[in-house]
Amino acid sequence: MGLAGTGGEFRHWVERAALALMATSGVVVLLADLFGWLDALAPGGALPKVTLLILSTVTVFLLLELDRLKKLDTVQQTMDALGPEVNEKVTTLETNVGTKFTALETSVAAQITALTVNVEAHLSKLDIDAIAQRLKRQHYGGVVGVHSRFPEDVFTGFLERAGEELVILQTWIPNLHHLRSALRKVLVDQQVSVRILLLHPSSPVAGLRDEALRAVRDPALAVNVKASVESCLAGLAQLNGDLPAESRARLQVRVYNSLPSIAVFKVDQHFLVSSFLHGQLAIDSTQIEIDGGDTVMGEEVQQELRTLWSIGKDVDLLDWRTSVASISL
Repeated sequence: MGLAGTGGEFRHWVERAALALMATSGVVVLLADLFGWLDALAPGGALPKVTLLILSTVTVFLLLELDRLKKLDTVQQTMDALGPEVNEKVTTLETNVGTKFTALETSVAAQITALTVNVEAHLSKLDIDAIAQRLKRQHYGGVVGVHSRFPEDVFTGFLERAGEELVILQTWIPNLHHLRSALRKVLVDQQVSVRILLLHPSSPVAGLRDEALRAVRDPALAVNVKASVESCLAGLAQLNGDLPAESRARLQVRVYNSLPSIAVFKVDQHFLVSSFLHGQLAIDSTQIEIDGGDTVMGEEVQQELRTLWSIGKDVDLLDWRTSVASISL
């Protein structure tokens, strides 16, 4: 280290001396030329000699710098040699980074997919419709809709999906002629039990209902309740006669002698419930649609059906007039 340091300092000293000599030589030559000393010292050949002296000094300086120039060449060669290796390492680094990023992206996507599947699996365990239905039953007692009058299209839809039973509670069924084909299909094709409760045509309640219907109506539009009930029984007898023998047992008709509180059309767990208002038929009154026999409203309606069914007496539709006449009030 000491010899290297001494050699470096000597080289720097020589360089500085050469530069000083070159600068001094230029000044001396300039002054000598002004005062004419060059011609006195070497007439006619001074300038070439001085020039030769300066060029020799520059040459010596360049010779001293030759090692440094070689080192620059060595550095350039080293850089050129390292270039492919550096490029290769850069390429490898980019490849590694790209691979790791792709792997990370794949991992994140897989985790998101797994999380989505997990969330969907948990949500699938929640029966949203069942929860909504339960909340609706709790808050509205099973009421799912209100219709301004009897919705025959809704009732027909219930009949098309019927699988258990059909129960009708009325004084009589004013729209029986509209429902006969649907009733026959339910009895024969779907093999559903049909129970119908009608007011006994000779019941004192028939007279009261007559008065209620005439209360706010034009007498010319008055409805004879007894005649209407008998007409309904005749229609049911005709329906029963059109049924195959094996389907007739599924049609049961009873008449009751009591004041009905509501009119009901029940298909499985669906109910259409209305009231017997003054001056208006029950099918023309507001209809409350109830879904669920286990709801508050559904249970109350079914209790009323059970009560009137227990009060009612069976009607033999093969001879309904004789059967009804034999029922004591």
